[in-house]
Amino acid sequence: MARRNRGPRLFRRPQSGVLAIVTTASAPLLRAEGIELSFGGVAALKSVSLDVQPGGITALIGPNGAGKTSLFNVISGFHKADAGRLIFDGTDFTNLATHKRAALGMARTFQNISLFPGMTVLDNIKLGAHTHLKTGVLAAGLFWGPARREETELRAQIEREIIDFLEIDHIRKTPVSMLPYGLQKRVELGRALAMRPKLLLLDEPVAGMNREETEDMARFILDLQEEWGVTVLLVEHDMSMVMDISDHVVVLNFGEKIAEGPPQEMQENPAVIEAYLGAAQDAA
Repeated sequence: MARRNRGPRLFRRPQSGVLAIVTTASAPLLRAEGIELSFGGVAALKSVSLDVQPGGITALIGPNGAGKTSLFNVISGFHKADAGRLIFDGTDFTNLATHKRAALGMARTFQNISLFPGMTVLDNIKLGAHTHLKTGVLAAGLFWGPARREETELRAQIEREIIDFLEIDHIRKTPVSMLPYGLQKRVELGRALAMRPKLLLLDEPVAGMNREETEDMARFILDLQEEWGVTVLLVEHDMSMVMDISDHVVVLNFGEKIAEGPPQEMQENPAVIEAYLGAAQDAA
């Protein structure tokens, strides 16, 4: 996929700041072991295991209803697994609350945009940093002293790093309700980045986008990995994008992992071809 020349940046692998997090451990950053999840009598996930290596882009693909979002929901804490174990950066977080998972270094975007439409782009992004703020409730309410200084520093940091990176400086004071869909998706990505993630979970980041918007989002994801060292796990139906930017692909079908490996191997894997095209081939 074609990438634009972004020009020089001030924050190329910064030594400190919102997103200066690089994991160097040889062990998987994220490991899911034997994850099972059922809704009533329907098994959404059947003993699914996967490893996400640090510093890479791992794609989770499969037909509709394969269990991709269900696995994302288990990892991020929206669903509790019936069985299995989750390990992040050496820590078992299987039973941790959602906000504690975020504090470990996980951030997520959603299929459907979950922004505050009446708030500006800048304010929506600032909300992502709430888990890292140190000011107490009283000081924050009165907005004085340390609270004012922390707010000023946070705003400058977000404008310097995230807003500049996502190329949305010209709309930072615009209410998100006034933005087109593609820019709203970019703002949601910015809010996730404000959480200072080691692992970024992207749930269909280019769904509903046109080709130009898709290429822009792919470029941002690649730059996050290559320049900022953020590890990415994404769910996506755009196979062209997946195969272009991913280092590793995991394939689900009917709640089970049926294959995993490099993108080129998955394109040629008979089980993967059958999962995506089998019904059409049978009909023919």
